[in-house]
Amino acid sequence: MSEQHAHHAQQDPSGIRRRALFGAAAAAAGVAVLAGAPAQAAAAGGVGRTSSARASGAEVLAGFRRPGKRTAAGFRWWWPNGDVTAAEVAREVDQVAAAGFGVLEVADVTHSLAARGITMDLQRFGWGTASWVAGVKAALAQGARRDVRIDITIGPSWPAAVPTITPDDDAACTELAHGQAQVAGGEVYDAAVPEPLVAPAGGSTVRHLEAVQAFLTVGAPVKGVQTLDPTTYVDLTDRVVDGRLTWTAPAGGTWLVLSYWRRGSAQEPEAGPHTDPRAYVVDHFSAAGSSAVIDFWNERILDREMRRLLRQAGGYLFEDSLEIESGATIWTPLMVHEFAERAGYDLLPYLPLVVEVKEKYVFAYDAVTTTRVRDDFNQVISDLYRDHHLLRIQAFARGLGMGLRVQPYGLQTDTVEHASLLDIPETESLGFKNLDDYRVEAGGRDMAGHTVMSCEAICYAGAAYQTTWDRALQTLNSVYVAGVNMAMIHGFAYATAPEVTWPGFAAFSPYYSNAVGYGDAWGPRTPQWRHIPDVADYLNRTQLVLQTGTPRYDVVFLRQKGWTSTGIGAPWATNNGIPIGWTHSFATPALLDLPRARVRRGRLAPDGPAYKVMIIGPDQFRGGECTIAEATAQRVLELARDGLPVIFLGDWTTAAPVGLAQPGETDRVRALVTRIQALPTTRTVALETDIPAALADLGITPDVRHDSSTAMTMHRVVGDTDLYYVANAKHAENRKLVRVTQDLWLTASRSDAVPYLLDAWTGATSPIALWERQGDQIRVSVDLLPGQSSVVALARPHGRTPSATAVSAGSLRVEGNALVLRASAAGTVSVTTGGRTRSVTIDRVRDPIALAAWDLAVEDWQPGASATETIRPVRRVHLDTLAPWSQIAGLEDVSGVGTYTVTVDLGRDWTGADGAVLDLGEVNDTFRVRVNGRRVPPCDVLDTAVDVGDLLHAGRNLIEVEVASTLINRLRTVTPAVYGVVPRQAYGLVGPVRLIPYTERTVR
Repeated sequence: MSEQHAHHAQQDPSGIRRRALFGAAAAAAGVAVLAGAPAQAAAAGGVGRTSSARASGAEVLAGFRRPGKRTAAGFRWWWPNGDVTAAEVAREVDQVAAAGFGVLEVADVTHSLAARGITMDLQRFGWGTASWVAGVKAALAQGARRDVRIDITIGPSWPAAVPTITPDDDAACTELAHGQAQVAGGEVYDAAVPEPLVAPAGGSTVRHLEAVQAFLTVGAPVKGVQTLDPTTYVDLTDRVVDGRLTWTAPAGGTWLVLSYWRRGSAQEPEAGPHTDPRAYVVDHFSAAGSSAVIDFWNERILDREMRRLLRQAGGYLFEDSLEIESGATIWTPLMVHEFAERAGYDLLPYLPLVVEVKEKYVFAYDAVTTTRVRDDFNQVISDLYRDHHLLRIQAFARGLGMGLRVQPYGLQTDTVEHASLLDIPETESLGFKNLDDYRVEAGGRDMAGHTVMSCEAICYAGAAYQTTWDRALQTLNSVYVAGVNMAMIHGFAYATAPEVTWPGFAAFSPYYSNAVGYGDAWGPRTPQWRHIPDVADYLNRTQLVLQTGTPRYDVVFLRQKGWTSTGIGAPWATNNGIPIGWTHSFATPALLDLPRARVRRGRLAPDGPAYKVMIIGPDQFRGGECTIAEATAQRVLELARDGLPVIFLGDWTTAAPVGLAQPGETDRVRALVTRIQALPTTRTVALETDIPAALADLGITPDVRHDSSTAMTMHRVVGDTDLYYVANAKHAENRKLVRVTQDLWLTASRSDAVPYLLDAWTGATSPIALWERQGDQIRVSVDLLPGQSSVVALARPHGRTPSATAVSAGSLRVEGNALVLRASAAGTVSVTTGGRTRSVTIDRVRDPIALAAWDLAVEDWQPGASATETIRPVRRVHLDTLAPWSQIAGLEDVSGVGTYTVTVDLGRDWTGADGAVLDLGEVNDTFRVRVNGRRVPPCDVLDTAVDVGDLLHAGRNLIEVEVASTLINRLRTVTPAVYGVVPRQAYGLVGPVRLIPYTERTVR
């Protein structure tokens, strides 16, 4: 979970002088193997429940109905530290397994307890204690029995922390605090070295003087930033004696004496303490920090039984986003040495440029030097995080038979590169601002050949116990189209904790100041859980498709920086390309050194994402400068010479290196860019609006074409089968969507491929009846409500399947070897099939029937005798007109599950050719339908028009609609101090409800 910070939520540069370092990192990471239809994760070294076999298209279609648990969604599993019992842990694993989910991530998160000042016995029940270890063992054992993978957060809450260090240890998170004193030109400074402007946090007692410097100031501060003259730099460190400095400032102007103090930041994991003694966040940029984590696990957690259970489970260690916090400058003890080794020059003369106070820079030189040094500094931070934390923790995890799943963002680091190294990179729907934030991480995963990218999903600020699956699916279906293929839902909470009230423990609600917290505490305590198996199966099948084969994209944008969670994407693609079918991803220079980064037949990474063209534009994070590292330009030249089309966006005549230019570097960069631009497969455009013309001139077309809309696609290829996930998707959470009804042209790998529709709600795979082929493209139609999705497979035909290219009214489906027309109105319908037009006459179709009056029985969920007990008295009411429960006397504050019943008489002349759609209108939230005692197949929560045709018969028919709500309306009355501010939600079957008859005829 990320609570982004204003400055650090910007991000960092691409690589400069580090290709050799990355080569070793890539080798250490390994390459994932795509597990076929039932694959879960793509971790190297046999980590996770993976298969080395590639699924064929036929296997995918055959396994779609019952994919098993290996592609199922999972939950954050919030524990109140180690205050758990083996029996309850096993019971909750059973609950999740029975509901159809496949992963639980043990996470110690207790914000709601900290917010209310509830203390725990941390010596007995803290994270990492014997009680916690016993709980984890119970989870692993029961997970193995129920085929539920158990992942474990690497420390309590986040970031990674252990109780075996103090803030003064080298392994602890470190900061650099500066002091300053103003000295007039010609005056003598004779005093103690300036004290830090930012006071140390409690627990930080030791400090080290890193350097003392002096600079001449230039003008007055502007918006809190003081400009310094770098040519006046004076190193005063050696003049300090017993903490005192004596120095005479040169004549003229005003000088600043700057001191730099290294000390522990004393950062603790979120909402602590979680241990006794307290845990402190480790240094994520040094070997000492990762060693402290590994040592704790080896010494306190990993006995023989635990190691056996972990290896058997094949799960993942997990770490949340990189939220390193400091009121001063993020640092590490060996930073000066590491910077010189990695950036190639001495940081000390430029040290003021990276100094921060409360995440804001305070000094500057000239604009170019300032930004270039900061880019170099952030890149070194990125590389240290990679080498000393991610790769070391990953190696440790693999030694346990596990993989590493991490949210590798939060600072100005190369998330793209880090995503390429991880067994599973993770994203989040709370902190990410739009779909391009997800595509940034997906670019690293795809170029490295890994399969899974997870998402901390459907967490909304201030929405605890209010999350509807209508909203949740609009979010999930959208992020799926941007590369996510595993949902880690936020979250499933352990049943109870000290002093909690009904309906039990929740990690994030109430939040601080008695606020309504983040996300829901899913589980049997929420009414919607009654219907959750339907949702779980839908997510599982969708993720099966999205974890199968290899993704394909049209365009890759090469960026100088791999930052994410910024909302900064590719404007042309977002605004103009995606709406008409183009797909894109992102790369940073580090990816160009991966084994997949080669060109065949004009495609970059032909065995992976198979990009058709690379677009290189200005640095969107640093003032739009046209910068590229020398090594990157050389690599792009090699790829372009091998046939990769390249488009430069902007004025590259003044191209400059990324980072602080060294002698001759600028000239070499410009010469390389000129050579790339001179190639016949390169184009240079001044404006984004010129990109389409350049693409057309290069002969590049998208795999998908359609009229402008909010339809988006994710294309994956397995063997000679093309899988297209199509969603009416939100680019950003606040975007409004409308229904999309249109044709799509999809590219097929096989010349004889035919389209199949894969229904992720029911598991049905059926041939599409209405389609057309032109060359290697197939036209199909989609009708998607806001946030809704569909899956189309273009695969080898199975026998002779009839189809049509046009129908004048109604719709067509395939039944056996025949086409069946469904019409909602009488008349003559023309069907074009096999090059000829056939006519079908519909004599009659019954008029729609309004269903206004219903009997309603509501389970009213209320607190029982304990915090975890729920009583469910049933309230019955007859409704002559449908209305939300909040507007029905006696049901205003009820939450629960309601069953609506009505009987409709269809008369004696209802025949086997007749059917009907039950249009429920507005329903809140999840629902199920039964007709004459038989359940209708699982219903798409986003589509309340339900086909009930084959369940109806002549005469009287009983229709039942079961609707489950959130819990907020009841909690408003149970805990008004927290939830009383929330407006009532409109629950239930609101309608209007109509039974809309249709008639079917075989096309002859």
